[in-house]
Amino acid sequence: MGIHVIKMPDLGEGIAEVEVVAWHVQPGDTVREDQVLADVMTDKATVEIPSPVAGTITSLGGAIGQALAVGAELIRLEVAGNGNVNPDKARREPVQSGAATAPAEEVAEPQLEAVAAHAAPMPASVSTPANVPAKAPVKATPPARATPGAPGSPLRADGEKPLAPPAVRQRAWDLGVELQFVPGSGPAGRITHADLDAHVAGRRGGVANGGMDERYAEQHGEHATQIIGLRRKIAEKMQEAKRNIPHFTYVEEVDVTELEALRLQLNARYGDERGKLTLLPLLMRAVVLALRSFPSMSARYDDQANTLTTFDAAHIGIAAQTESGLMVPVVRHAESRDPWSNAAEIARLAEAARSGKATRDELTGSTITITSLGALGGIVTTPVINRPEVAIVGVNRIVDRPVIRDGAMVARKMMNLSSSFDHRVIDGMVAAQFVQSIRGYLEFPATLFVE
Repeated sequence: MGIHVIKMPDLGEGIAEVEVVAWHVQPGDTVREDQVLADVMTDKATVEIPSPVAGTITSLGGAIGQALAVGAELIRLEVAGNGNVNPDKARREPVQSGAATAPAEEVAEPQLEAVAAHAAPMPASVSTPANVPAKAPVKATPPARATPGAPGSPLRADGEKPLAPPAVRQRAWDLGVELQFVPGSGPAGRITHADLDAHVAGRRGGVANGGMDERYAEQHGEHATQIIGLRRKIAEKMQEAKRNIPHFTYVEEVDVTELEALRLQLNARYGDERGKLTLLPLLMRAVVLALRSFPSMSARYDDQANTLTTFDAAHIGIAAQTESGLMVPVVRHAESRDPWSNAAEIARLAEAARSGKATRDELTGSTITITSLGALGGIVTTPVINRPEVAIVGVNRIVDRPVIRDGAMVARKMMNLSSSFDHRVIDGMVAAQFVQSIRGYLEFPATLFVE
């Protein structure tokens, strides 16, 4: 038997390191050739790493969430034959990368225990040092009921006020607890924090103790989640964009009544043969036409070289929500597509992104981005620019709103465009003119089809 080491392959395009986002095997597992061993994440795309040989896993080269350099040890297997590692060297250096070799569940176990320590009461068998105050768990059983009128009695005579210090009264108020129904165990029937805890604990199983219910019960759970993979990449990009780009957002109201009427008519006439149109492909066409007058919006700004590169092409990124997080697939050369072609490409890219099959080329290279929350689009948003781009157009939901037209109040379909710009290279007036140009195309939709 020999040892075969699988190293992190070079995935191209200058990628120096990747992040481990999933292990599909554990030490002791027997794998076959071409079986997927792990998922790693580059800047945006998730890549599967298959096994080039059959064998038994002896160690893993890193924990989930760890960054591994290209060429670092990923997995070590025991294989039939000589393998690709000198046996003496393998014994001396069991893990060349220096990364953790414990199974994923063993790595995660201390984190789970740390979370449980916050959520669960300390076992009775574990003692607490006298000089360390312990947080007492909520008592499961209230103090025993005494006879009415005696200290600790849960019921008091008419007009008799419960005795409790101010801190207990404030806490009872916050919890919605009437102290009249809380038995006191202190001197002269004084209500303590422990009495209040016991009263709250006693009602958690349902309505009890004077008709109180569990809606006001205290909650003490804490849940830690490691941010890895795409979610971490999104966090890094958002932080980088907000740290480096002085954003300003311009919001404009657009009357899309005529656009919606045209869209419905086009779908009724051409939907079966060309596919149904949503608002997005028509908005993309409006952006393409507006870019002809404002080419500085289809651009990328290199703040290290102080260079603004504008593009004749309109490579429009479409922000899409997936189960893994926000992704921005790119519709390339939107200027050469009609609305139906744009709609088909959006559907194809969205499906690839949701299924995790989008390639790196499909997720990079945009020159301007459109973001939309669909029916949940709200009234106003402040979208974050997809760095190194300089502009992003945000779509809010369409609502029926009363509007004054020709001196009469009429119902119109109104929609806000919330668009953000890089104030280092885009002046406010230019941004406003760009949005007004898009608005003009959307409010008079025949112009979308007239050159």
